[in-house]
Amino acid sequence: MPKKKSVTSLAQQSVGIRLSSHEKICSERMSNLITSIERLEKKVDTLSDSVSKGKGIVSVLVFLGSIFAAFIGFINYK
Repeated sequence: MPKKKSVTSLAQQSVGIRLSSHEKICSERMSNLITSIERLEKKVDTLSDSVSKGKGIVSVLVFLGSIFAAFIGFINYK
């Protein structure tokens, strides 16, 4: 009679093979996720820089517009 231990060891080996292939697939997925997250972080950084520049330009335009309006008001006052 064959030992039961050999049957269970065969099952454990097949489970081990399936687990190792599953871990390989999961590690590949994780590396893909990490690279996509890094790309998204770079895009968010560039977008935040663009928004900051836009806010700066708008504030400068508002300042220049207020000076121009004050000048026009001063000329019309006289």
